[in-house]
Amino acid sequence: MNVIEPSVVKLRVNGGEERVLVEPRRTLLDTLRHDLGLTGTKKVCDMGDCGACTVHVDGTPMYSCLLLTVACADREITTIEGLGRGDQLDPVQQAFIERDAFQCGFCTPGQIMSLRALLNDVPDPSVEQITRAVTGNLCRCGAYRNIVAAGRRAAELQAAGPNGKRPSDQ
Repeated sequence: MNVIEPSVVKLRVNGGEERVLVEPRRTLLDTLRHDLGLTGTKKVCDMGDCGACTVHVDGTPMYSCLLLTVACADREITTIEGLGRGDQLDPVQQAFIERDAFQCGFCTPGQIMSLRALLNDVPDPSVEQITRAVTGNLCRCGAYRNIVAAGRRAAELQAAGPNGKRPSDQ
């Protein structure tokens, strides 16, 4: 019988450094939720079908249920908890509130993380780009129209900056 020994893995999560003792087969999703207490990343299908567990790894949105923790050693991981700054919500989070883009809220963290990644690359995305960005995130409640509206609003909020004015207005 082969015994799989746990090992210490160094993770960079939401700007900090964490060391966790994990078995080689432990997923990043389980490590985030159970070892680090970051429960904003949701565990739903656990098969890469729903997108509720989406996090950023080195700036790329990925399903954390399909990633092994050991494969994420020394990589930059951002979860939903890492988006806001102090009391300031990320523009995508604010837009989800303003556009009522959630019902049960279970898919919301994954949707927000997918849209944040899009806005990092495309500051003023089209409706088609927004729709494409969230196609890997399933919403059982059917809030897709509001999710897309929140994506557009997030782009507006991001362009306006923290003081609410667009750079061209200053």
